Parts: sequence; structure tokens; C-alpha cells
Amino acid sequence: MSEQGDKNKKPETGQGMSEMEAKGTEANADKGAPAAGGKTGEEAQGKAKATPTGRARPASGARPRPAGAKKAEEKKPEEPSPMQPLLEQFVARIKEGCHPEAVVEAYINRPSGHIPTLVIDRAHWSEVARFLKEDEALAFDYMRNLSSVDYETHLEVCYQLVSFAHQHQVAVRVKVDREEAVLPTVSHVWAAAGWNEREAYDLMGIHFTDHSDLRRILLPDDWVGHPLRKDYEPLDKEV
Repeated sequence: MSEQGDKNKKPETGQGMSEMEAKGTEANADKGAPAAGGKTGEEAQGKAKATPTGRARPASGARPRPAGAKKAEEKKPEEPSPMQPLLEQFVARIKEGCHPEAVVEAYINRPSGHIPTLVIDRAHWSEVARFLKEDEALAFDYMRNLSSVDYETHLEVCYQLVSFAHQHQVAVRVKVDREEAVLPTVSHVWAAAGWNEREAYDLMGIHFTDHSDLRRILLPDDWVGHPLRKDYEPLDKEV
């Protein structure tokens, strides 16, 4: 081929591009060429930047939460206890057959297995105790337990009663004044109460009137004070 023919021959595509033109093309590709998803590099980079507050931008289509959205949902009311009808029966029987003001409070003790619980006025306790055992619809013929508690503001005696005839149970609570801790005995109603009342007298200082043998049962007779009271101060702190 002649030398003139070589000069007239057109360069192939891309071969005649100068070095400056090539670099310019690459720069334009970085700045203006669309990135994946149809967005330029600058747009893609800007999307990743945080807002001036330092928080990430909300996703596309996200809506702000309403003002009350963070408020805790109201708890659903508890379903009635299966023992509620039995509790109402106990209260009705006592008010009708004993005294209308004898029951101070009545509720279901759910944590303890839904036990019907009665708070009885101390002034009517002796009468109510006898009625709980003798009434045919109640027939609480067995006292399973008697315990005493110091709530600082007052003392309290708790009775766990069972009816073998009807296969039901009830918890009875009677409040006692701290300064004048006196309560009628129920040992003539439930014989087992005699021992438990002596223990409550010994450790908590509750006097049960008309008890046939009220004396200490664990500590010596000359012991000073009642150890289960919260205001008890031992004479010998090393013991």
C-alpha cells in the first residue's frame, strides 16, 4: 500500500482518541454516568449522607407516628375468677345470718390459687367464727393454719379454713391494733387454734381473750419482748 494511501486511511474507532480526551471521558463517567438504579454517582453518594441532625433519613414512603402512638396500650381487664361466685356466696351468708357489717373487705387471692379471702371486723370476729363452722352452707369444720403478721401500722391474724363437707376453703384476716393487741380466742370453735394462738402470743405479743392456757410455747416464760415484731430489740445483740 502506498504511503499516500496510509495517510488517507481513517483511524479505527477509539484508536485516534488523545490521552486528554480519554481522561476527560473517564471523569465524566464518574461524575455524570448513571449508577445502578438510574441515579448518578453524586446522587447515590448524597443519599448515604446523614441529615444535619445526625439521624438517618426516613425510608421512602415512611410516615411519622401519631402523637399518641408511644402511649402504652391499656391493660385488658382481668377475667372473673372461677371462685368469684363462691366468694359472693360466703359474703351473702355472713351478712344475712351473722351481721351485715361483719365483712370489711372481700376479694380473690389470685397468686395463692384463687382463694376467696375475707377481712372481718374484729368486733364481730368471735360471732363470725362460730357462724363459719356451724352454718350448713359454709361448714368450715377444719382450721388448717393460723398465722400472725406485723404490718408496722397494725398486726393481723390470718386463718385458713377448710370445709370437708363442701370441699371449699376460705382465708380470713382480722386486723389487730399494735398498742392493744387483743383478739377473742377461737380455740373453742377449732381446737387446733389453741396451739397456734399460743405461738402468736409468744412471738407476736397478741393476747387471745378467754384462751384456756395462754402462755409462751417456744421461748422461756421470763423472755422479754416478742421476737417477730418489727420493733423488737433484743437485750443481747450478739445472739
